[in-house]
Amino acid sequence: MFVGHYGVSFAMQPAARRVPLWVWFIAVQWLDVVWSLLVLLGVEKLRIVPGFTQANALDLYYMPFTHGLPGSILLSLIFGAIVALFTAGNRLKTALLVAAASFSHWVLDLMVHTPDLPLYDNSAKVGFGLWRNVAVSFPLELITLLIGALVYARVRKFKSAKGRYVFWGFIALLAVVQVGGNFGPQPSSSQTMAITGFIFYGVLALLAALVERGTIP
Repeated sequence: MFVGHYGVSFAMQPAARRVPLWVWFIAVQWLDVVWSLLVLLGVEKLRIVPGFTQANALDLYYMPFTHGLPGSILLSLIFGAIVALFTAGNRLKTALLVAAASFSHWVLDLMVHTPDLPLYDNSAKVGFGLWRNVAVSFPLELITLLIGALVYARVRKFKSAKGRYVFWGFIALLAVVQVGGNFGPQPSSSQTMAITGFIFYGVLALLAALVERGTIP
């Protein structure tokens, strides 16, 4: 799953408004941010296999540290603690909410991944495999994104009509990104995939920060 993760960002941000939207954008992709780094370092591995699933060509055969159940829980707690450290207010609540948003990445991945999410070490891998049927996984991404966006739009107030248009334009952009991910050219190598991921996570977080400027805190 990719843009569907951002539905969680939008839905959870009103629960801890001191945490900016761009931080929530990083939170829900935190496991993949670390995964990209470990792929670049050669620690975790994937293969590009054309036709591996209908949704993408990613054979994610070794990622026990970021997408194994124990590792994903630990990384989520670490990120939640880091964010809470720099956020005023109820730090325990902030840490738990941000950690939950981060761990939601593993839960949503469980739905779409083929069995490549280890329950321990690199063993007992799970995944419901919805990526095998893009006619199911693609709408699921957009529905998850839209539900989160609707929650955010109902709770937050926009400074002007322009701010509202920018927000929904951003949602449309995210949908286009998902179209490219599912139906566009696939990455040529694992390194290309990791670098592309870093770029997208950073750019989309930056855009989220700009979009949030159109709302009232």
